[in-house]
Amino acid sequence: MSHFDVIIVGSGAAGLSAAITLARTHKVLVLAKGDLAGGSTAWAQGGIAAVLDAGDTFENHIDDTMVAGAGLNRRETVEFVVENAPAAIQRLEDMGVPFNKEAETLHLTREGGHSHRRIVHVDDATGWAVQEALQNTAAAHPNITLQPHMVAIDLISDRHADTPTGAKNVWGVYALNNNTGRVETLTSRATIMASGGAGRTYLFSTAPRGATGDGIAMAWRAGARVSNMEMMQFHPTCLYNLEVKNFLITEAVRGEGGHLKLPPGVQDGGERFMDRFDPERMELAPRDIVARANDHEIKRLGLDYVHLDISHHKPEFVKHHFPNIYDKLIGLGIDMTKEPIPVVPAQHYTCGGILIDLHGRTDLPGLYAAGEASESGLHGANRLASNSLLECFVFGDAAARDIAEHWEDMPEPPAIRPWDESRVTDSDEEVVIKQTWTEIRRFMWNYVGIVRTTKRLERAQHRIDLLRGEVEEYYGHFRVTQDLIELRNLIEVADLIVKSALARKESRGLHYITDYPERLSEAVDTVLEP
Repeated sequence: MSHFDVIIVGSGAAGLSAAITLARTHKVLVLAKGDLAGGSTAWAQGGIAAVLDAGDTFENHIDDTMVAGAGLNRRETVEFVVENAPAAIQRLEDMGVPFNKEAETLHLTREGGHSHRRIVHVDDATGWAVQEALQNTAAAHPNITLQPHMVAIDLISDRHADTPTGAKNVWGVYALNNNTGRVETLTSRATIMASGGAGRTYLFSTAPRGATGDGIAMAWRAGARVSNMEMMQFHPTCLYNLEVKNFLITEAVRGEGGHLKLPPGVQDGGERFMDRFDPERMELAPRDIVARANDHEIKRLGLDYVHLDISHHKPEFVKHHFPNIYDKLIGLGIDMTKEPIPVVPAQHYTCGGILIDLHGRTDLPGLYAAGEASESGLHGANRLASNSLLECFVFGDAAARDIAEHWEDMPEPPAIRPWDESRVTDSDEEVVIKQTWTEIRRFMWNYVGIVRTTKRLERAQHRIDLLRGEVEEYYGHFRVTQDLIELRNLIEVADLIVKSALARKESRGLHYITDYPERLSEAVDTVLEP
């Protein structure tokens, strides 16, 4: 058993931001399921939204966020994040993030849904630069312990105490050490869940392999509420390639003038089509609109993909703005300076999650959440481009500050029972995990995707109910592995997504259901109680 002041599950932007702020006064343990840079942060291409241009205002950024979120956002949260954005950018600059500049001024690009240029970036690989700077800063701090290859299993709560009292506190996590194969008991006064989203619940996703909704599932099992889980964002432009399954073509390609077109050989082949879906904003419409448009054209015409074309710009412009995408595509035989890119929609971001307040606090004392695992009220029914990394920095810092401010009020954990492995054995039926994982991802894509119906959702719920029993029976009899832990969490978050989708009797933002095509006059969160 090991004890730290604070345990953070997740080593991306939210987790490391919190750790760096807390380390001034507290001993912090940061857990990563795989490599430290294996989460979604390092994959982010576009950038970070912040009001830095003289012609822009906080109110403009707030309005753009509210419009994209279809009014489901909590305005106080949007104001809080937008107003703290410039300070977050400054902290990153101070850590050495080499944002692109023109002369001495930060270069700002524009993305879908934004009324102004306000996206700071590092070429088209912002996430990697941010991850590297945060990771280097954290690694250099003596109060931060970075521990990769630790798979969190469950939150430690009162029911795990030697003498339960009925308290709702969270006091750390049980985690599988993949280096030793043993489950460790890790305790703390406060725990921050910064474990990322649940993209791998779907067959096609831009999310990394580890995005299996672990933190959301753990918090739900411990008794925290979750909110708006039906709001799954599908990115409009994922590369269509039989070898590369989840390479994202950043929003900024459309922001810099890329056109969506129908492929040759079909009616209106080679022509743009967004004028039929959003004639004013065209390719710069919010992601939910563009993703549905792409999905509609693909299904209407029986296509495998549509085209994203920026070849009308000079080659030097394209290579300068998108060097990493250009190099990746060249390696696949696609020259984006001369020809269009084949793209399809894919699951991209989990807008719902663990319900938190402006301090990152959940319903459970001692448990905080930040980043994609949380539902802060920032994104509402659809995340505005480049607000995701921003949310991580602002809420990671906010959670850390709240813990420091209320440290003396947080009780020390009681005596906790170690993980019991005496009743389980190694499995010789690993194929069960692979089969069930594949089945979940496939029916979630087919039944709970971009366009939904009540009948499809009910079919998905029926499959979840059947598979849950199988997963629980397997989990109860065999020694835990990373694959089994993730499968247990996948079935949990799939259930939360479907239950939330069935509860919303309207179409709003990312949730489009043909049985209820109209938006209701009042925006209400879908909050699930444990």
